[in-house]
Amino acid sequence: MSRAVIVGGARTPFVRAFAEFTRIDTIGLGVAAVRGLLDRTRVPWSEIDAIVWGGVILPTGAPNVGREIALDLGLPASVEAMTVTRACASGLQAITLAAAAIERGEADVVIAGGSDSTSNAQLTMPQSLVHKAAPVAMSSKSGPKDYLRLLGQLSVRDDLLPKQPKIAERSTGQLMGEAAEDMAERNQVSRGEQDALALLSHQRAAAAVAAGRFDDEVVPVTNPDGETVFVDQLVRGDTSLERLAKLRAAFRKGGTLTAGNSSALTDGGAAVLLMSEEKAKELGLQPLAAFRSWSYVGVDPADQLLIGPALAMPKALERAGMELADIDVVDMHEAFAAQVLSVVQALESDAFAQERLGRDAAVGKVARDRLNVHGGSLALGHPFGATGARMVLTMAHELARTDAKTALLGICAAGGLGAAAVMEAVE
Repeated sequence: MSRAVIVGGARTPFVRAFAEFTRIDTIGLGVAAVRGLLDRTRVPWSEIDAIVWGGVILPTGAPNVGREIALDLGLPASVEAMTVTRACASGLQAITLAAAAIERGEADVVIAGGSDSTSNAQLTMPQSLVHKAAPVAMSSKSGPKDYLRLLGQLSVRDDLLPKQPKIAERSTGQLMGEAAEDMAERNQVSRGEQDALALLSHQRAAAAVAAGRFDDEVVPVTNPDGETVFVDQLVRGDTSLERLAKLRAAFRKGGTLTAGNSSALTDGGAAVLLMSEEKAKELGLQPLAAFRSWSYVGVDPADQLLIGPALAMPKALERAGMELADIDVVDMHEAFAAQVLSVVQALESDAFAQERLGRDAAVGKVARDRLNVHGGSLALGHPFGATGARMVLTMAHELARTDAKTALLGICAAGGLGAAAVMEAVE
């Protein structure tokens, strides 16, 4: 079996929704990321077999975003593509699917990643409008009187106003932030602890930007208005605990989650280039990292919706034949500070290990100086489909640049899903 390796990648700057990237949809963001990847790696287009793309807010008119990216870039028509969705783990899902295809011998060179544009989320009309209007609009016998009669039956409030989009669970009706509030209360995670983690995320991300740690991954993007964005726009290295403490609760009166300790709605895209080790050698490309294992799990959405990484990460470690103590760096998606701290608490708990993992003792202590060493989603932002790819790209560069040999990734996702992967440096 040939090992799949990551040889490079690129991502757009991450930008707050309804700001500089408002007029660039998810396909455009994906095109920008993949174009940056192609420019930086100089991989011959004729060598590319496929694109595997992740997304959450998929355009109804062109849901196979991966194929649209290939066509818009003018890649060879033979470059097949697919688009996958696993909520916030979609980018990682796309990448591990690509790695699996390469290791099964189904492809040699695959581009994988994800993108999302919250700014271009489509508003939906109430189903009551469809039920009332469709029989008239779709009938060849409908005349002016039928349409006038239809107008008399429509209510502006109930039938004509678009539905407000919400990040809520279909099965429970609960907003994700409300679920995170429940986790904070259940696990006794204080507001102060959450704000402290948010502050650290911004400080580390700001330090990474200043040190040029993201220079090899972020590519500038020019919007239709001619404005070029060069760096991530949400990082606030000058914030403080005092500023964060002044923010109001965002999801529940008297709650502990705020705009400061929750990830922001974000636009962006990220892509990585994977290929077999043999193909990388043939093309003269230096591998950055590879995967030793990955894992995807599900939990009850009504019972700690975002706890999934606490189950997925141990499973990925087990599949890799490793323990948490063997890992050099841990990169965890920061949907909410409360969620990260709850997962860390679970990994360090003997009781959780015995009740949920079938282990005698805790998975292990997560060293804070090794957790999200360059910040996370609280500071960088969270384009749903791109975050997993952003994490893989950053950790691939970390393993290639430093003495770190292994990295453990963890991602929570809507629907009670969890994802994890173990990455390793390529000697």
